[in-house]
Amino acid sequence: MAAGWSLSRSERKAAARAEFLRQEEQRERRRQVSRILRKPAAERSPDEAALLSGCQEIVRDLERLGKKRERLRRRLEEVCDEPEELKRKVSKLSAAVQGAKHLIIYTGAGISTAASIPDYRGPNGVWTMLQKGRSIRAVDLSEAEPTLTHMSIACLHNHKLVKHVVSQNCDGLHLRSGLPREALSELHGNMYIEVCTSCTPNREYVRVFDVTERTALHRHHTGRVCHKCGAQLRDTIVHFGEKGILQQPLNWEAAIEAASKADVILCLGSSLKVLKKYPHLWCMSKPPRHRPKLYIVNLQWTPKDDLAALKLHGKCDDVMKLLMDELGLPIPCYDRTKDPIFSLAVPLQPEEEGSHSRRAVAPPVGLHEVQLGEQQQTPVGPLSGGWFGRGCAKGTKKRKVS
Repeated sequence: MAAGWSLSRSERKAAARAEFLRQEEQRERRRQVSRILRKPAAERSPDEAALLSGCQEIVRDLERLGKKRERLRRRLEEVCDEPEELKRKVSKLSAAVQGAKHLIIYTGAGISTAASIPDYRGPNGVWTMLQKGRSIRAVDLSEAEPTLTHMSIACLHNHKLVKHVVSQNCDGLHLRSGLPREALSELHGNMYIEVCTSCTPNREYVRVFDVTERTALHRHHTGRVCHKCGAQLRDTIVHFGEKGILQQPLNWEAAIEAASKADVILCLGSSLKVLKKYPHLWCMSKPPRHRPKLYIVNLQWTPKDDLAALKLHGKCDDVMKLLMDELGLPIPCYDRTKDPIFSLAVPLQPEEEGSHSRRAVAPPVGLHEVQLGEQQQTPVGPLSGGWFGRGCAKGTKKRKVS
């Protein structure tokens, strides 16, 4: 029989009470030491100095914790290179782009902030706000247009300087910039695309509105059905905790093939905290000297910084403008009349009218909305569900009610 069970009930209660008091005393001592450490050494009394001397283990523990917090705080800070330093770095990046045999680009939310779409881990990012217990602001994604960075990437591909683009973004702006589908892997899906997985091959429906209104983590049905077989359509979004299995628009096969051939990887606006978990994208099976050279453009720290040939601290649009100037390439302006989403879009059937409340992307002048099977949508309130709604709830910290 265990020794504890040989004690009487009153003895066990007394032992539990003594252990509780010991732990309370330890916590109070830790609080005292913490208060003393926040004081400058010159302002500490002899008694406080003696307490610190007698609690060296607690002092070391608190100092380690303080250094860890400071390190995490610095990693969240946004840092900008001085203009001349940024130009110097862009010149090096330009040489790498021109000299690359197989350049691929990895993009994150940072390339879309200029389109008023919030990022994830920036000071006002989606995850940052949710971790603080704050709500995320409503964003009318129908008003977003490809940014200078999106258009620059499409231009670089058109001039055969970029072979493939691997994106974590769901906003569909790479597609709308004119970047060919075969040159794009949208690893986390596209908010404008819903698919029928019952058809072989999967039947794809490009829409001119956000199809994720009714979807969330592990709930992907959009409420519409396949025009061919009648099966329920699903969105293409891959939330945290899910594994992307759709061939398109995820296009993993092309992403892995492009990574295997790459000699230069340019990362734009990505924290790389998710991408770093995909070893195939970094050629980790190759010896280090045979892996592609890495160039990172980000205002914050990333877990790949120490491996980068060059880290540029700047906004993506600023860096890409300087890069395109160095390369002598004009950046094309976004032209709504040439936006591929309108030529790719599948019209809603009559019975599907009113199946969504998200505002549609405004068609260019001269394109009749009836061609797209769309009626004028009313403005929407705060977003609920889908990409920027319930699918983000995993990052929310619930506050305790006192």
